[in-house]
Amino acid sequence: MDDALGFALTWNYWFNDAVSTASDIIALQLLLQFWTDNFPGWAISLIFLIVVIGLNLLSVRVYGEVEYWLSLLKVVTIIIFIILGIAVNCGGNKNHEYIGARNWKIGDAPFVGGIGGFASVFVTASFAYGGTESIAITAGETKDPAKNLPKVVRNVFWRIILFYLLSIIIVGFNVPYNYPDLSNGDSRTSPFTIVFQEAGSAVAGSFINAVIMTSVISAANHALFAGSRLLYTLAVDGYAPGFFGRLNRFHVPWVAVLSTSVISGLCFGASYIGAGKLWSWLQNIVGVSNQLSWICIGLASLRFRAAVRAQGIEHLLPFKNWTYPFGPIIAVGLNIVLVLVQGWECFSPHFQSVDFVSYYIEIPIMIVMFLAWKLIKRTSFVRKSEMDLRTDRYDGGQEDTPYPHELEQVPGRKGWIGKFQRIGQWLFF
Repeated sequence: MDDALGFALTWNYWFNDAVSTASDIIALQLLLQFWTDNFPGWAISLIFLIVVIGLNLLSVRVYGEVEYWLSLLKVVTIIIFIILGIAVNCGGNKNHEYIGARNWKIGDAPFVGGIGGFASVFVTASFAYGGTESIAITAGETKDPAKNLPKVVRNVFWRIILFYLLSIIIVGFNVPYNYPDLSNGDSRTSPFTIVFQEAGSAVAGSFINAVIMTSVISAANHALFAGSRLLYTLAVDGYAPGFFGRLNRFHVPWVAVLSTSVISGLCFGASYIGAGKLWSWLQNIVGVSNQLSWICIGLASLRFRAAVRAQGIEHLLPFKNWTYPFGPIIAVGLNIVLVLVQGWECFSPHFQSVDFVSYYIEIPIMIVMFLAWKLIKRTSFVRKSEMDLRTDRYDGGQEDTPYPHELEQVPGRKGWIGKFQRIGQWLFF
């Protein structure tokens, strides 16, 4: 699309991962409070920050092995949670009564807080879903990516349906919005822990809280991995100082790992601000950053597929998005709306300056970075026919001969229809 957009987006995405690492480390303090107040929060953050940094400085094989076992634990636990959640809803709870959809009808449910409450939920959802797109980052360190990545992409879709949507529906059925301390910034319980407690077992609650802690460690591990690779890429491509691209004997960008982890020093500020409040601010920043990234991903997807078609090499694509072109267009439109409206709560009932900054600071930062790089480097918009679809391609750029039926043939319409078509193609294709 434009080299300036690539510069701004990659730096934005690196900052996203760096802040995600910090927010995950801070979340450990909240989870620890489930058991005790006597252990200093900064200590638990420091211990696991060192562990996560150590894992990322070793071979990528170590990272993959740790993530495999942590992910397996999460999958087994979420399956147990789904089964137990259904049992709790059907009467297997402390009160021995059927819950059904009762919690969706109490008080102001299901749309608590009106449009403001509804809009504010999306930044949390964006925070939770962030990272699903980063499987592309692992392509450079994946064996036979042309064969394996399409499988992974399909699996991610179904795992989101099963593990994200089904589990959150069960939480919504079983945990009322007015559950004590649930919406408090210093809440010591997660909705998942509450569901296990409703089954009547304090031990089960401790178990799921411990599993959530491992999930948070896994998330921090992943965020630091992705962030360090992005900083390495920035250095290699000339968008950042070259020393960020230094590798250790395991071929790991160790300077990038350490530099990205520096942002996690924010976790020590939790001792003064309050872990819950600081985590909420970081969550807002990461959520908005994810939405900005997905806006650019949608636009890049449209432009990439249009260039592939224009150059007649669609037959080389190992995986095709079945929602194209409507999926990316809808994703771009919805994310733009969400970025603008989800900060509703910081305006009503009275203006909250700190919350406003956490919701919207990413927008001017990204615009300034885009304009600065564009003015300094005098970059220009890349046309479809000029896009380099050969360099760094896994197949080495072979078999570029286009199939005749794949060559783009744009009908030359005249009048206002033709003008609108050209404007739409310039914007999206």
